[in-house]
Amino acid sequence: MTTPSSADVSKSLSQHLNQTFAPLKFPPALAQRILTHMSHHDSVIGHNSRFSFLGRRTLEAYLLLFFQGLPAAAEHDHSRIAARVLNTHSLGEHVAPHWRLQDAMRWAVVGGVLHQFGGSVAHRLFHTRVLPHLLLPGSPFGLPDVLHAEALKAAEHYGGLEGPLVRSS
Repeated sequence: MTTPSSADVSKSLSQHLNQTFAPLKFPPALAQRILTHMSHHDSVIGHNSRFSFLGRRTLEAYLLLFFQGLPAAAEHDHSRIAARVLNTHSLGEHVAPHWRLQDAMRWAVVGGVLHQFGGSVAHRLFHTRVLPHLLLPGSPFGLPDVLHAEALKAAEHYGGLEGPLVRSS
């Protein structure tokens, strides 16, 4: 049995991200970094810890900006909501399966998108591919039920749950 080369693996990872987040085009080397955890033997080539750090902060920033735009934003405990919405369990259970990724990779993908494609694309990704999957009616995890309508309204503003990640000129 032969094992795939590093170039083949990078190309395969790139194709996966390109399909999942079309029309974005991830260079193979970037895709490999985004999807390689520091503990993996290939991490000597590059790993995703920087992108994970960046992605976590990006999601937190966009969630806080979402709160600021709410009509009754001051009535909510933003710290508590952020902790329950953006915890590893919620993202792993409810976002990662839609991206067909292992749990550990979700932060890194957002950080990689911000790095490669910029804040506007990462913002659209948050509102169309992350937050809608964290609307968990009646659950102690995810966005509180009272905020679901505003989250769906924001997703619709960006073209809906499968809205374009890149605005056409």
